[in-house]
Amino acid sequence: MSKAFQRTAAACAIALAGLTSGAGGAADRVFPVADHPLSDDLNPGAAKTWPGGVTSQADVRYAAISGWRRLTLDLYQPPRKGGPKPLILYVHGGGWMNSDSRHFGAIADLPALLARLAGEGFVVAAIEYRHAREAAFPAQGHDVRAALRFLKANAERFGIDPSRTGVIGGSAGAHLAGLLALSCGDTRLDPDGTKAPAGSECVQAFVGWYGVYDATALAAQRPTGRDGGIEALLGCTGACPADKLALVSPVTFLDRSDPPTLLIHGTEDKTVPVEQSRLLEDRMKAAGVPVSAIYIPGVDHSFMGKTPVETRAATLRAVNASFDFLHRQLDKPTTPGVR
Repeated sequence: MSKAFQRTAAACAIALAGLTSGAGGAADRVFPVADHPLSDDLNPGAAKTWPGGVTSQADVRYAAISGWRRLTLDLYQPPRKGGPKPLILYVHGGGWMNSDSRHFGAIADLPALLARLAGEGFVVAAIEYRHAREAAFPAQGHDVRAALRFLKANAERFGIDPSRTGVIGGSAGAHLAGLLALSCGDTRLDPDGTKAPAGSECVQAFVGWYGVYDATALAAQRPTGRDGGIEALLGCTGACPADKLALVSPVTFLDRSDPPTLLIHGTEDKTVPVEQSRLLEDRMKAAGVPVSAIYIPGVDHSFMGKTPVETRAATLRAVNASFDFLHRQLDKPTTPGVR
């Protein structure tokens, strides 16, 4: 046996002895052990403080679906005074295949904007959901409902008034927000076997920016040259069948009990035609649903104008109108029994 080997063996023996005795040994490794496996989100992402006493918590898990990544949201909370606050759910766009909960159109710093909304007296949750290449629809509808139900179930923990909830989204996010808002009480957008309190998927206000609301009409309007977003969302090869197009369309679920709605759309939108918002506005009015709409002349998708000045003006108009609408609908407690 060589001297080098002997020295190595002796060093290993000393190291192993240190693992079982002395400082840092097994006797010092004492830590809590639960009586069952835990699934709670015990260590969410970074916390941050914003002006006005607003705090945010990143990457709070709202669902854990077997076989999928954890689904998370960013939560923005105003100071805890004056009782529970209304909840705003933000659903991001991106063609159901891109983007995330920290982006919205041409807004340069969405987290700062959401913190500003929280500073006006709302709890704001910006959610992630499964993209179309991860899971076909209705997985995205399941996720948005799961996020809302998680927040309502934890209303006391987060300082939320679950009877005052609104949802806002742009583009694909407006589509999913519209599905949530208009499908209250309809189980077709729940996974099989879902057991949830009645009305836990319902909201009291909806804001949609340049969204898809009738996939059937969209397919008929431009049968060729489509970007394939709806087909990818539905998992179709080629044209999608009528029943799938109907299920993915918020207008399918429309009835007179749907919440007050604000629609905003640029008249020159080349990605989602402005007719989508006009169609939903007309059908809501016919059904007796309170709806208002703003159509911004000369503005493309994401409120992009021909110049940065036009883009900024359109975006600020949409944001301010949306904030004001949410205040009007949600600042006062709702009448008991109103969904």
